[in-house]
Amino acid sequence: MAKQYDLVVIGAGPGGYTAAIQAADFGMKVAVVEEKELGGVCVNRGCIPTKALLYASHIFSLMQTSDEFGIFTDQISFDYGKMQKYKDKSVITYREEIQRMFEEKKIDFIQGKGILRRDRTVEVHGSDGKEYCQGTYVLLATGAKAAVPDIPGADLPGVVISDKILNGKDWNYNRIVIIGGGVIGVEMATIFNNLCSQVTIVERNDHLLGPMDHQVALELEEDLKRKGINIYCSASQISIAKEESLVCTFQSRKNQEISQKAGIVLIATGRKPDVSDLFGEDVQPEMKDGRLVVDGAFQTSEKGVYAIGDLVANIQLAHVAAAQGTYVVENLLKKEHSIKLEVVPNGMFVSLPIVPSCIYTTPEIATVGITEETAKAYGMKVRVGHYSMNENGKSIITRADGGFIRLVFEAYSNTIVGAQMICPRATDMIGEMATAIANGLTAVQLSQAMRAHPTYSEGIKYAIEDAMKED
Repeated sequence: MAKQYDLVVIGAGPGGYTAAIQAADFGMKVAVVEEKELGGVCVNRGCIPTKALLYASHIFSLMQTSDEFGIFTDQISFDYGKMQKYKDKSVITYREEIQRMFEEKKIDFIQGKGILRRDRTVEVHGSDGKEYCQGTYVLLATGAKAAVPDIPGADLPGVVISDKILNGKDWNYNRIVIIGGGVIGVEMATIFNNLCSQVTIVERNDHLLGPMDHQVALELEEDLKRKGINIYCSASQISIAKEESLVCTFQSRKNQEISQKAGIVLIATGRKPDVSDLFGEDVQPEMKDGRLVVDGAFQTSEKGVYAIGDLVANIQLAHVAAAQGTYVVENLLKKEHSIKLEVVPNGMFVSLPIVPSCIYTTPEIATVGITEETAKAYGMKVRVGHYSMNENGKSIITRADGGFIRLVFEAYSNTIVGAQMICPRATDMIGEMATAIANGLTAVQLSQAMRAHPTYSEGIKYAIEDAMKED
């Protein structure tokens, strides 16, 4: 007989565990079913381990130029195994905090493969066999998995996805080719460039970072090239072969055939919704283009069954999934929504401007709202303020060359509608801009906040002043 719950969640990533905790806070009896570790991909094989390795590799990179600051060392080296242990400890600490909250809020964590069956029943295949749980509501939050394109040679030994690199213990990354110049690709390139690897990025699109603001992408591309990373955009006819080492061959933008040797080839061409073995033969929720179809409340075609995160949305971000999970729970219990989130069928946001996007390269990249290009495409008149971080006092002190802050204001009301930053601490500073956009703040209102000197955030002040200059 199935154990009864108010809410059964399949998937323990940010969307799933956030929804579970919120539901438990509202007094619901909750179970979370997860095949692997608590925390899902983000905590165990994505956001947290990647950022930990980025931080560790950045420290090593800084030490290589420490003599500029009057600090000398006889020998600088790194132990990749110890870096991995540091990364693992970060993951475990984060996961233990989620587990503590589950125990405190009496959320049942059921480890096993969850399969949705009819009547909102979840069949769980675990180490102790098969069990069933049934919910008044079921929330699907299984996230996404790596999307590997049909590239000749993609199945060769030494051709890997990011999960393999994040779990690697031995150092064999002296020469690495990364196929894909999106977020995962450029963050991985940053890690291994910091560790003195020879890195090559091969990207099919005409610039890195896909839909990211074009000027931001170009600034990043130039910065990565200055650091010695080879970048080939508009690449085509990509293939991989095994000779003495792996060889990645492709056609360049100028139709030249280029071959790059590598000890390892990383395929980082994006992720796709993970619905593998998620549904039993007695349920067939509607899907379109590989994603679950949901209505404005995130309900699937199966009554009482909801889906969030990478299963439904084009924006594959942990904080988007968490916001959607909170929205669903509040909606089920008819609570006032804590997050500004308007939704249309298939789970897409109307209020996209309040979703920040962050990339943890060096320097960091963070954006929120619309760009000047997007505004023009919609016929919207805007004022744009630009500030070069080369002029910033904190940047001068830390030798953080390059980067900028751009702010976009609606031309008549002077309300902020977008921000793009490429500079140190951009991922922290973007929260202020997201809050400003969500609350419709004007340039005048933003200027009323005093910003300390010397800080990176001073650049916001000067970007506002630049936008408000008389024509």
